[in-house]
Amino acid sequence: MKRILLLFVSLAAGLFAMSQNRGGNSIMGVVIGAGTKVPLEYGTVTIFLKGEKKPLTGTTTDKTGSFTLNDIPQGIFTITFESLGYEAYSVSELVISKKDAIIDLKHISLTPKKNMLQGITVSSRTKLIDNRIDKMVFNAEKDVSSQGGVATDLLKKIPQVSVDADGNVQLSGSSGIRFLINGKPSTAFGTNTSDVLQSIPASQIKSIEVITNPGAKYDAQGLGGIINIILKTNNTKGYNGSISVTAGTRIENTSLNFNTRKNNFGVNAFFSGNKRLRSKTINDNNRLTTGNNISSTLHQQVNSFFERQGYQAGAGFDWSVNKINNLSGNISHSYFGVTGKGSTNQAVKADNSSSLPAVLSLINSSSSSGDHSTDISLNFKRTFAKEDQELEISINNSSGNTRGHTHAEQLWLPQDSLYYGTTAYNPAKESETEFNIDYTQPLGEDSKLGLGTRATFYNIESNTVADSYEPDKKTYLFDPFLTNDLNYKQKVYAGYAEISFPVSKWFEAKIGGRYERTEINSYYSNAQTQVKVPGYNTFVPSVFLSKKINEKATVKLSYSKRINRPDYEELNPFVNTTDPKNLSTGNPGLKPEIGQRFETGYSSDLGKTGSLMINLFYRINDHDIQPFIVYYPQYKVGDSLYENVAVSMRQNIGRENNAGMNVFCDLHLGPKLNIRSNVFLFHRHTINAIDKGYNSNSFNYRFNINANYQFTNSLLAEFFANFNSARHEAQGTYPSFTSYTIAIRKQFWQKKGSIALTASNLFSEYLTQKTTLSGPNFRVNSERKIAFRSIGLNFSWRFGKLEFKKNREESDTNLNPPTQ
Repeated sequence: MKRILLLFVSLAAGLFAMSQNRGGNSIMGVVIGAGTKVPLEYGTVTIFLKGEKKPLTGTTTDKTGSFTLNDIPQGIFTITFESLGYEAYSVSELVISKKDAIIDLKHISLTPKKNMLQGITVSSRTKLIDNRIDKMVFNAEKDVSSQGGVATDLLKKIPQVSVDADGNVQLSGSSGIRFLINGKPSTAFGTNTSDVLQSIPASQIKSIEVITNPGAKYDAQGLGGIINIILKTNNTKGYNGSISVTAGTRIENTSLNFNTRKNNFGVNAFFSGNKRLRSKTINDNNRLTTGNNISSTLHQQVNSFFERQGYQAGAGFDWSVNKINNLSGNISHSYFGVTGKGSTNQAVKADNSSSLPAVLSLINSSSSSGDHSTDISLNFKRTFAKEDQELEISINNSSGNTRGHTHAEQLWLPQDSLYYGTTAYNPAKESETEFNIDYTQPLGEDSKLGLGTRATFYNIESNTVADSYEPDKKTYLFDPFLTNDLNYKQKVYAGYAEISFPVSKWFEAKIGGRYERTEINSYYSNAQTQVKVPGYNTFVPSVFLSKKINEKATVKLSYSKRINRPDYEELNPFVNTTDPKNLSTGNPGLKPEIGQRFETGYSSDLGKTGSLMINLFYRINDHDIQPFIVYYPQYKVGDSLYENVAVSMRQNIGRENNAGMNVFCDLHLGPKLNIRSNVFLFHRHTINAIDKGYNSNSFNYRFNINANYQFTNSLLAEFFANFNSARHEAQGTYPSFTSYTIAIRKQFWQKKGSIALTASNLFSEYLTQKTTLSGPNFRVNSERKIAFRSIGLNFSWRFGKLEFKKNREESDTNLNPPTQ
């Protein structure tokens, strides 16, 4: 809009000047970008007579950056040069003292701006992380080293977020995170969240919003908070798009985005694909068990291979029907698949005091899974004559179809005789539908009341058909004890109210409450008894206080209550017997996990020096859900008896208290060097209500540093290093994690194209992961080596011609999805 206004003013001034008989003097020149020397097309040139505020005339530059001002009278003038994304520049005291003069200003260099326009970066000095009153926004498009990677490569750079070597994400030390895409839930996250996050190319992501203490407007699900992944779109007239392609030794991906808008109607479309190439993982596991004055050992050496692939495609529209009514919608389809196989050499010594040799066996296993999901959303927004008064109604549906297959067989060594085997096929259907109504009513100056309601319907239908090997008949036969049907239905009805207002001149406040009613109806065919899960009510209060110390510094204080409902996989009592010595199953008796979080934060804009954020938090988890191992000398599944076996399931282990601090700084050390660093420290106290006397205390920390150096206006290098300390849970210690990435990017074609070379963990092919777990009668030590070294080459290109317009205020039913 600003550019159109400038063109209009210039044109009007030009027409006025042409109507005057002012003489035949001319001024010419070429406008270029400083550093790049690239000609700037559509730059605005305006001339003022000395002492006058009204322009005399003006023009715009052509494709070569050239301009000419004709019919300029004699006098003293000031000429102003402006171009989108560049600082304005003026030439003062320009004297024209004779008639028919031709003045050549030659090259006029404009310096790039240090801010954003319409959400599009025009300089690398733009903040990578924007700290708002209730959330952090990570502007993913600014990150260099992650553009050839995936979503988890971006997440590990965000304050309070940590990612382990397998792509599992924690927020402030909690894995109970509510993940959204463009502010909407997706059934894709119901299968395996880490697989989904590692299948979304980073080049497809515009920004990531992180809310550690969500307010009453947001769904209460997600103990750690909410992470909203916003995919790329653009709110501009004209057409534009981008292409990104990455080839690498470990990861390959591609993405394509296209946007077009004419007047009040806009359309966007995208496609992205990702492939994790086949890699090898090496495991060495040792388990010592004791009981009845006998100790036994299990040693397993595992070699496994896996690969992952996925794609997403979608389209959306945004239609401003008139000044007060807006309609928008999106549809997308995604696929995520994983295949793997492995072999396990196993040695079992049933009695360590015995002179008998260990029993040797070999397990061969394979698995594959694929998930297709389709997401559809429709959103209507109505504004009113009164500023900030608005009504929003939306419906979102996400449905998925999953296919899984597993096969395992166990052979005695050295005879290679098959004595145990299972094969299972698992098709499943999943759907989630949301209806939302949100209304905002201004109550006066700087005060607003928000009201809303939501109904969510979540359904799962799953069928597992299993066969077991019969040694006597030397064939696989149907196994009714491993075969399982489940039907899981969950309904959540919610209503909320929140009010924001200033408290005199002391601080800004936002106080709210959310009430949720949860009803569950489930059926598990192989459960001993069908347990009716009673419905339950949850009240979720939230309080946010914010105080501006000065124009650049802010202090925040907040409190919220959250809930983590167990999903159907955690509840499903199906027993996975792929490894007969290590079984896993669900727990239908799981209770929802309840969390309360207190947080205070300080943020300061240091101007040209950078920015600083400090956060302190304290979180209490009741009915804390964690993976839990129980050792059994004998364990019966149907008519099969398993000996010397560890059974893993999710349990409400008791209570967990976490207290910690996060410090993030962004420092600009001169015009070329920028350093960002994040330190996250927290203390964890776990009260184990299942195994009395196994309480634990631990200190956990994460650290990362990101440095980039701008050699020239088109050449940038970046280094990123990340360290996560060992993670302590109720039964022991999970691995620490260290990674580092080096990247260099060269821009060309007037910064519309770029090539980036990225290398991760360049000097070591494998990461070594050590885990130590213990409980009554058992102790497990394992060492796992994961292929992690990666080298990739990324090519990106932006195309199109844009006419910039002012963004509408973003608003939605969950978060702030991008406008279309």
